[in-house]
Amino acid sequence: MTLLPLALLVALVLGTAYLTYGRLLGRLFRLDPDAATPAVALQDGIDHVPTEPKYLIGQHFSAIAAAGPIVGPILAGAMFGWLPALLWILVGSVFVGGVHDFSALVASIRHQGKSIARVVRDHVNRRAFILFLLFIWLALVYIIVAFTDITAQAFVGEQTLENGQVVRGAGIATSSLLYLLIPIAMGLLLRYTKLSLAAATAIFLPLVIAAIVVGQYAPLDLGAWLGISEAQTHKVWDVAILLYCVAAAMTPMWLLLQPRGHLGGFFLFGFLAVGVLGALLGGEPVRYPAFVGWTTAKGETLAPILFITIACGAVSGFHSLIASGTTAKQLKRETDARPIGYGTMLLEGGVAFLALSCVMMLPAGGAGAAPNLIFANGIGGFLERVGVPATIAISIMLMAFTTFVYDTLDVCTRLGRYIVQELTGWHDRRGAWLGTVLTAAVPLLFVTQQMTDAAGKPVPAWRVFWGLFGASNQLLAALTLLGVTVWLARTGRRWAFAVTGLPCLLMYVMSCWALFGMVRTGTGGPVAYVGALLLVLAAWMLVEAVGAFRSRREPTPVTA
Repeated sequence: MTLLPLALLVALVLGTAYLTYGRLLGRLFRLDPDAATPAVALQDGIDHVPTEPKYLIGQHFSAIAAAGPIVGPILAGAMFGWLPALLWILVGSVFVGGVHDFSALVASIRHQGKSIARVVRDHVNRRAFILFLLFIWLALVYIIVAFTDITAQAFVGEQTLENGQVVRGAGIATSSLLYLLIPIAMGLLLRYTKLSLAAATAIFLPLVIAAIVVGQYAPLDLGAWLGISEAQTHKVWDVAILLYCVAAAMTPMWLLLQPRGHLGGFFLFGFLAVGVLGALLGGEPVRYPAFVGWTTAKGETLAPILFITIACGAVSGFHSLIASGTTAKQLKRETDARPIGYGTMLLEGGVAFLALSCVMMLPAGGAGAAPNLIFANGIGGFLERVGVPATIAISIMLMAFTTFVYDTLDVCTRLGRYIVQELTGWHDRRGAWLGTVLTAAVPLLFVTQQMTDAAGKPVPAWRVFWGLFGASNQLLAALTLLGVTVWLARTGRRWAFAVTGLPCLLMYVMSCWALFGMVRTGTGGPVAYVGALLLVLAAWMLVEAVGAFRSRREPTPVTA
């Protein structure tokens, strides 16, 4: 069997879901195209800006579809086989993740564009609001840990291709550094000259491609410069990336994040185009086993591990922070919530399938490499077939992966700063620096440690914390759905328990089950301690939500 019939099946399922279940959600939530959204009612030209959906879809999709829908499906497909991973991607994105993203976006626009945490405060209580913020902050910390370390790993070592060519991690580091400098130049020109966005794109996008090519000829080999080992170089890059996170979170949006996000969006959609063409026209055979087993060699069982390993691509609590943090303030019409909230989650399911296809093309037992390398080899192989040299093709895909990670790291650090400022009440410059440094300093404690597996063998930090990231991210999705269900139920929507309540229950059970296993087998390590804390916070918030269900008090009026 080739990838073609599976790709067509995935497209059919996701397309049908959008036209049927997506339309049903729009009717249930009573989307009104004539209602004034917060972007219109509170328009200020800064945060609240009505945006046409054709632009907002790309912005929202770039923000939610970072490296998560690449890493998770690859790891899960390698562990359990591609069939369980594919089934969860389809069922999850249609009935869980899509509902989660859509409902979080609608909840926000119905509460003056406030965050999902504010919705919890209005319909549960302030105590639940604080618990929710603490949980979100911890989840953000472990997202930063996982993606910082996996990016640092891409900057060291080298990979020898089948044709004998070598892709050097130090070359990827050079390209990555240039990629951060190019958007700064673009941002300065856009702000202080009359250069149009179209002209800037035409100038700077080719420069990004050039940076990828140049990187392999001018490798930034810190290990050779400093005279240290590859493992030590990995740690140095961990520190450097976290310093970047601090700088990016405190840098004006126009200077780095916006131009970098604009250029990075071309990578994302380019990856999708290459992947689709490769799956449809490449005739690639499916060689990896459809089902490997119910239990891995490490004793991990399919349930709950599958459901927390594939987070982004099926359901991700992180998406609620984007939907209710920035997207809700730009939604021009309520009816735009369907393509932007529900449709982009289905599109991310498609990204997850393309990532999974990189495993499906491997022979049995051939998925032992890091996810970013499996991804780069898989999609890079499609580029090679259309004439792109193998070294450049792999470099482009590794660079694209790093681009997706930068999007995640930037947003997570900035959101972490907002949460610390909310909790402390320090909304001045001092609070901004405190929140940013604290959000980056905690991950620093973990990525600079030498992590080991159960057998005492050294392993990368990202591999140790990926399960915790996945479980906390999925539990964040459950708590978001819990808050949305309370809001809907307390405002007379009896269907809420079926539409948002059941997905909430599924993710709550799977996430707590996984976290309990981490606590039980963690032998007192950081994963065990943090897992226990997350369980306590989640249980406490559940108690508060049940109390809100039983309470007769009126929901708190929405205020600024």
